[in-house]
Amino acid sequence: MEKLACSVSRTIQTDLVLPNDTNSHHTLFGGALMSRIDRVAGIAAMKHCRKALVTASTDSVDFLHPITLKDAVTLEAFVTWTGKSSMEVFVNVTAENALTGESRTAATSFLTFVALDEEGNPTAVPPVFPETEEEKYLFETGEERAHNRKLRRGQSKHLAQTFGRKK
Repeated sequence: MEKLACSVSRTIQTDLVLPNDTNSHHTLFGGALMSRIDRVAGIAAMKHCRKALVTASTDSVDFLHPITLKDAVTLEAFVTWTGKSSMEVFVNVTAENALTGESRTAATSFLTFVALDEEGNPTAVPPVFPETEEEKYLFETGEERAHNRKLRRGQSKHLAQTFGRKK
C-alpha cells in the first residue's frame, strides 16, 4: 500500500461562535467544541483512507483558552500516525477575535479512527509520512501515544467487566 503524506488528509474548518453555542459564562460549550473536533477529525481520516470509518477513541481534548462569542473558531486536522487499520488524527483549535484579529490556540486534541470494509470489519489503511517539522514531531511520538492508548483501552475494558452493569 502506497504511503500518503500527512498533507493529503489536512482539513480546515472555520465557524463563528453563536449565542446558542455558549454556556452561562458566555464561552463555547466544551461539548459543542468536542463535536466539531470529532467531525473535522473524521473528515481528515476519511480523506486519508477513503473508506468508511468509526471513532475508536478521543484520546485527549485539552482546553487551553476560552472561546467567546467574539471569536471565529478554526479547526485544523490531519492524520499523524497509522497502525494496521487505525489512524491517529491531531486537531489544533484556534480562536480568533473577529473584531481585532487577535488569535490564540484554544484547544488541542488527538483522536483515533478505524477504517471499515464493506462488511463493517476493520481494514488496512495506507501508512502516513510527515513532511513539516510539526508533522515529523507528531509522527515520531505517535507510536508512544498508540501504546498508551492500548494500555488505557485495557484498563477501560477491565473497569467495564468489573463494574459494568449486568443485564
